[in-house]
Amino acid sequence: MKTEAPDKFDLYIANVDEFKALNKEKNELKEKIAEMRRQFEETIQPYEAELNTVIKKLENNLSKIEGGTSAPKAAPAKFARGKLGISIKNLLQANPDKAFKPREIAAALQTKGTAVSLWFNKYGSQDPEIERIPVGEGGKRFVYQIKR
Repeated sequence: MKTEAPDKFDLYIANVDEFKALNKEKNELKEKIAEMRRQFEETIQPYEAELNTVIKKLENNLSKIEGGTSAPKAAPAKFARGKLGISIKNLLQANPDKAFKPREIAAALQTKGTAVSLWFNKYGSQDPEIERIPVGEGGKRFVYQIKR
């Protein structure tokens, strides 16, 4: 008798068996990873709870020290007439090597960016101490720096 070579169906079945074995191995590894993650979460959860408790205690102690409740975010500062310009100039003079966007100035002064932009458009463009540098396409946006 003559031995027959495997036909295309035999080869297909052999490949399917190999595919099934790899797929089974993949699923087992996924299960192991999921179990490890679950164990990790169980291990770390008590420490996270303790950390949150300590943070709450710190916030309570801080509010007692400050003499009131701690606000999550301070309200934007209101500047009296002329004080915004003085504050902007002081900030620019304190950082002579840096050019600021109006938004960055507002963040540093804890006020609204629109107030800073309006001040620059109305008063800052004529101020001899402040340099207005166009940036971006079309030069419609500006950064500001103190003149040296």
